[in-house]
Amino acid sequence: MYPNSLQKLIEELKKLPGVGNKSAERFALDILERKDQDIEPLVNALIDVHKNIIQCNVCAHYSQAETCDICSNPHRDHSTICVVASPKDVIAIERSGQYQGVYHVLHGVISTMRGILPSDINVENLIKRCDDSVKEVIVATNPNVEGETTAMYISKRLSDKACDVTRLASGLPMGGLLDYIDDLTLMKAIEGRKKI
Repeated sequence: MYPNSLQKLIEELKKLPGVGNKSAERFALDILERKDQDIEPLVNALIDVHKNIIQCNVCAHYSQAETCDICSNPHRDHSTICVVASPKDVIAIERSGQYQGVYHVLHGVISTMRGILPSDINVENLIKRCDDSVKEVIVATNPNVEGETTAMYISKRLSDKACDVTRLASGLPMGGLLDYIDDLTLMKAIEGRKKI
């Protein structure tokens, strides 16, 4: 239907998460209709990000330097490490403005169903990081089977270390109605109740 090169662009855009047929077509047609001077910044940004973004040598978050801005910031609490599955989780927690420690990015979670084992994610570097200066490791993986499995594995691996291993609280969302909450969420909310 479309010329070959335009169809190839559509196919490549469909590989992006959350982009289906219609969105890929819209993006491709928009790119095609742009003038050269309007498309060059997009092309240059794609090339630049691919050439210049690396993983931080401490936490494995994305960075333009060997050590990311968070790990190199002396005002952050380096005795607290928040473990997340992906770099986008770092951004989500940073947006809250509530956390002042440092991070460790796993780049995945344990999932035996998908063939992802502990050796496939960035756990060993976390174990090495947890020396006597680390007081707490907060496991902030998603509250699903893979996230819970990963949290339990990390907890076991750090059991001989001097740091506390904690898990983000999970339970009822603000404004949620009890009769709409799934059983697992409700169970976690009951387990995590606190005194008021």
